[in-house]
Amino acid sequence: MTSTFERLRAILVKDYQLAPDRLSLAALLADLGIDSLGVAELLFNIEDEFKITLPPEAVALTTLGDVVAYIDALFTAQHGSQAPAVGGLPGAAGAPQGNVAPPLSLIPMGDGRPQPGLRHT
Repeated sequence: MTSTFERLRAILVKDYQLAPDRLSLAALLADLGIDSLGVAELLFNIEDEFKITLPPEAVALTTLGDVVAYIDALFTAQHGSQAPAVGGLPGAAGAPQGNVAPPLSLIPMGDGRPQPGLRHT
């Protein structure tokens, strides 16, 4: 079974032309060149790939590990079963501590779809 991280990595390689060796759970989205607008686009792609619906609430995503955890939580909540596990990859338990980049968040728009925003911590 393909893990959530592997499926996310495939999206990033295909749609963002990112080198696979740059992609790890600890990779900061900002360091990969994914700004708040890019996160919004990525989440729409994730919605399609994982057959999940994004809630209107803002969510802080700083690393690829944050994105994987978010996907897994949404998948479990919406499908009532475990999403594919990250399977022993380093950092799978959560995002690394001490990141200096501010987390990206999505702010609900009037039509219920998230809009990119930058949350300063």
